[in-house]
Amino acid sequence: MSSNEQAESAVESLIDSLVVAWNVHDAGRYAAVFHEDADFTNVFGMHAQGQEAIERFHAPIFETMFRESHLSAPETRVRFIRPDVAAVDVRWDMTGARDPRGDPWPLRRGLMSLVCTRENADWAIAVMHNMDLPPEELAEAQQNLQRANA
Repeated sequence: MSSNEQAESAVESLIDSLVVAWNVHDAGRYAAVFHEDADFTNVFGMHAQGQEAIERFHAPIFETMFRESHLSAPETRVRFIRPDVAAVDVRWDMTGARDPRGDPWPLRRGLMSLVCTRENADWAIAVMHNMDLPPEELAEAQQNLQRANA
């Protein structure tokens, strides 16, 4: 396996760890995949800086609105900017969540945009921006528009 393949595998393992931590609703385990000074922005534009703040941010939502949620990551794209810096897009789906008012939140789809870096031999998330994606039918309409004008 080439060094680039090893690095890509390590980044994908990092994403797998993030998903597993989400699905067991463990804020400490979730925050552990971030660098100590990482930046995190959620789908509402709320920000947490630093691994401890990311853990504190997630602890109450794992006990409430995301207590029964299940996250999957059907697609991950990794682009190495340098051998120790990767831009990563992760498409995600979520079921079982409740919105901030406590109402059932139907199937959600989104995109995590990450900057992952390697320090020594370890990869971690340095920056994460998370966003909800529009309903699938709107995304398909946009794709059709792009094809028609290509």
